[in-house]
Amino acid sequence: ARRARVVEAMAAADEGKKRKLENAPNPDSAKTIRGLDLPTFDGKGLKIAIVSARWNPIVCESLTQGCVDAMHACGVAAADIFVEHVAGAYELPFAAQVLLESKRYDGVVCIGCLVKGETMHFEYISEAVTQGIMNLNLKYNTPVIYGVLGVLNEEQAKARAGVEGAGHNSGIDWGYTVVESCLLKKKYLK
Repeated sequence: ARRARVVEAMAAADEGKKRKLENAPNPDSAKTIRGLDLPTFDGKGLKIAIVSARWNPIVCESLTQGCVDAMHACGVAAADIFVEHVAGAYELPFAAQVLLESKRYDGVVCIGCLVKGETMHFEYISEAVTQGIMNLNLKYNTPVIYGVLGVLNEEQAKARAGVEGAGHNSGIDWGYTVVESCLLKKKYLK
């Protein structure tokens, strides 16, 4: 049944030149309204950086690969995708800022994974990273995509990173989002 849905979705995408990104099943089993209908993006010539945390490597590596795959699907050349690594999510905004200061990239994707523990550490890091990434968007007038999972446990992280075939790889969404955002900037801010 899933294969039939995938084939049907691919045929519909070809007809309308749109792609439907599949989300993980809704936990309450109700029909979901989540997801995006995406037009076909032409990312040829875009130069995009990814900053990925090394903390929670199985999850972050999967998210990074999903992001790269989506950019390739949009025509972004492998030579135009640069991946840099930092220790953890807290270091993402600084690394993204350094890359933005270089003026080499049309956009940056920040990838990390925060798993809630028993202390307030999760909340502090999550808030700091969220604000840092948002501020970079505004300060540099350049797309900086928030690709940081905030989850309650490892199983949720794996499901949102498509690890071991579970769930949906959110990195794919971020790859399409950065291309779309870069094209929006190029359209209006030449």
